[in-house]
Amino acid sequence: MRLQQRDIMSGSDPLNRREFVGLAAGLAASGLVSATGIGAEAAQNETGETAWASFRNGNQLRGIATSPLPEKLELLWKVPVDDGVTATAAIVGDHVFAATYGGELICLERMTGKRVWTYFSEEKKKPTSFIPGFQASPTVTGELVFIGDEYGIFHAVDRATGKVRWKHETMAEIICSAAIVKDRVIFGSYDSTLYCLGFDGKERWKRETGDRINGSPAIAGDITFVTGCDQHLRAINIETGEEEFDLELGHFIIASPCVDKYMLYVGTHESDFLAINLENQEVVWRFKDEAREFPIHSSAALTDDRIIFGGQDKQIHCLERKSGKELWKFATRGQVNSSPVIVGGNRIFVGSNDGYVYEVGLNDGKQRWKEKLGRSVSASPAVGEGCLVIGAEGSEGEIHCFGAKG
Repeated sequence: MRLQQRDIMSGSDPLNRREFVGLAAGLAASGLVSATGIGAEAAQNETGETAWASFRNGNQLRGIATSPLPEKLELLWKVPVDDGVTATAAIVGDHVFAATYGGELICLERMTGKRVWTYFSEEKKKPTSFIPGFQASPTVTGELVFIGDEYGIFHAVDRATGKVRWKHETMAEIICSAAIVKDRVIFGSYDSTLYCLGFDGKERWKRETGDRINGSPAIAGDITFVTGCDQHLRAINIETGEEEFDLELGHFIIASPCVDKYMLYVGTHESDFLAINLENQEVVWRFKDEAREFPIHSSAALTDDRIIFGGQDKQIHCLERKSGKELWKFATRGQVNSSPVIVGGNRIFVGSNDGYVYEVGLNDGKQRWKEKLGRSVSASPAVGEGCLVIGAEGSEGEIHCFGAKG
């Protein structure tokens, strides 16, 4: 394991002190900044404190569940789906919202798995007709479910009825999930553009980047941070759409970044995991396993002192947040592209391409539970309302729900 400290500045000038004070003031006005930086964000009151309403359960993308799970998990139900699932589900109230690679957005009863409604990315002329698949995870609000498809159409669907409210067309595939800030919806597309829409579907602004956007945007106050194939980290003002800074990283990024206390963390396709100080726009530390190089497509889970992510080296890695020192790693038998979820302070749940979902202890990295789901599990777990929901890939894919019976 090798640690390096290095300053990487963008081609454009970094923020000067006056500009950063203005940026910090905007963050403070939003209520997400404390004396030590960006504080923990509150759950969306539209969906409830124990829901899992979006890809990483909040705009900071930290991957922390606000719902407990029973110590002993039992299979409550499983539902077969065409072409399987690669996206994270949402769990809100009495319902689960799951998207399939076969182009279905499904609303299920949380306790039984019974279908409430099914929405298709486009109308099927025949039961066997091909329609665009969903790789993005749904984002749920009080009234709407937002999701993009592989043809570049962004859908707003009525949460109660499953009927379309509106659509917005981009020029290429959408695989990242949307972030909700006040009355705005923010998402990226493979057309190298970050979009900001109103809840009415009207475009507020759009900002071009240098290449495809893979990960979901991380939000801190009035600023959204976006990464992708252009090898840059960009900070965009949510109100104006103007670029606050542009930091060249020199790495392709598939994973979504997570943010907390003026720090941003993200893994790269070239095997580096980066910790970036947003105040001075410097890489504080970088982790790279000397034993082997492996792309990191898993989005990290972040606690106050630890960072957990999966790698294509078939392992789950736990780093010390302050220094980047590796504390432990846990081996599976397949690539870990699934993004880990932290439950109750000491429980990590994550899928693997070996077909299993695992529970690992945060403190010691020891296996506590595993369950065979299918051929491959690249989807990430969703944990909400006392349940864990996760899907498996392939033509015989299924959505599984675990919790406590009775």
